[in-house]
Amino acid sequence: MLEVDKNTFEEEVLNAQGKVFVDFFGDGCEPCKAIMPFVHEMADKYGDKLKFAMLNTTKARRLAIGQKVLGLPAMVIYENGAKIDELVKDDATEANIEALINKHI
Repeated sequence: MLEVDKNTFEEEVLNAQGKVFVDFFGDGCEPCKAIMPFVHEMADKYGDKLKFAMLNTTKARRLAIGQKVLGLPAMVIYENGAKIDELVKDDATEANIEALINKHI
């Protein structure tokens, strides 16, 4: 799982060819911490079919707002730099995350 920041997000996500799954999380977000091991498991399981990245919004708040990520946790799928699908807050459950991944691989 690739950790991106405000300096590498554009290159690794917005300029990437194909689909990229991004886990937006924050330092004080308990639901983010709870779901993170599952997201890493999904990255290990599906990483050969989909690029996985994570962004700490605590350190990149403007970037998150610019991507219209206004609630956490947020799981977003980008394709060729455009946001095409997302799960936010209570919708970011293990079952929904795996279904989102399967929908796009």
